[in-house]
Amino acid sequence: MKKFFLLLMVAVLMVSAVGCGSSNDESAAEAPAEANGGEEAMDQELEGTVIVDGSGTVYPLMANIAEEYMVNEQPNVSVQVGRAGSSAGLKKFIPGELDFADASRAIKDEEIQGLEENGFVYGEDILEFKLALDGLTMVINSDNDWAEEMTEDEILTMYKAGAYRDDDKVLWSDIRPEWPQEEIKFYGPNENHGTFEFFYEVLLDETDLVKTADLQQEYSTLVDLVSNDKNAISFFGFGYYVTNQDIIKAVKIDFGNGPVEPSLDTIGETLPYANFTRPVFTYLNAAYAKEKPQVLDYAKYVVSPDGAARLAGENGFAPLPAAEYQAYTDQLNNL
Repeated sequence: MKKFFLLLMVAVLMVSAVGCGSSNDESAAEAPAEANGGEEAMDQELEGTVIVDGSGTVYPLMANIAEEYMVNEQPNVSVQVGRAGSSAGLKKFIPGELDFADASRAIKDEEIQGLEENGFVYGEDILEFKLALDGLTMVINSDNDWAEEMTEDEILTMYKAGAYRDDDKVLWSDIRPEWPQEEIKFYGPNENHGTFEFFYEVLLDETDLVKTADLQQEYSTLVDLVSNDKNAISFFGFGYYVTNQDIIKAVKIDFGNGPVEPSLDTIGETLPYANFTRPVFTYLNAAYAKEKPQVLDYAKYVVSPDGAARLAGENGFAPLPAAEYQAYTDQLNNL
């Protein structure tokens, strides 16, 4: 009988212990879910698309940011990045066809007016973010050993219509008598690109380009044309030069204090290459970002330390100060 009662007591204690353990396990399972609710919301997997188009100059940087985001942050979000050109991208952005419009020049008053005619208030529904700084780069053929250094005035004058003769068949010897008596083949991006607009509107002060200038849509075409013609010269963003410097070379430009080679150490608004430095932008439709979590999340990644700040230099751009990116992050956090 003693053994029976002893076994009965042990059984009762075991059942009681299991019951308590089960109760504690349930409480433990519920507690973390409640405690980590906010964290889970922050780390939730998103899905959907983000549509970006615009500047061909900005394209390599934005495409790299998009790739990193899809691989490391949100694999179920598809970020589609186009390169129609700054003006062409903004034409799509104005009626609301895009989430982002990249531009290698600032948005124009008439484009802001177009946005507002479509119901988007600039500064509220539409936000401007500087991504980085670019240096407009003059490039020549690798076998050109005479025009490796030029003054700013020589560069700009040679591209102006009628500067040397009415038919604009300019010879290298027109620039400097000791240079070859060979016709210069002028190239550059076409009017769809903010790079053309910066060159034409800011640097040339809206003076017509030489009649013989061959303007192209694709930067890869410009690289190919220059690399295959000893008398060619063109201009585009520093990043396209960096990725092709094995087949073309950059002209060192004398702005008054000796020749300056474009580089991440010289490109900047207060640095030696300042005259040919410009900011590049992306414009966000914040109205869409409020409605589509993936758009807002991607916008935050673009201006985060892992976005433009880290990837600018790898794509031929000088990054902005960290405080500027942080200010954009704060702005997005307030949406």
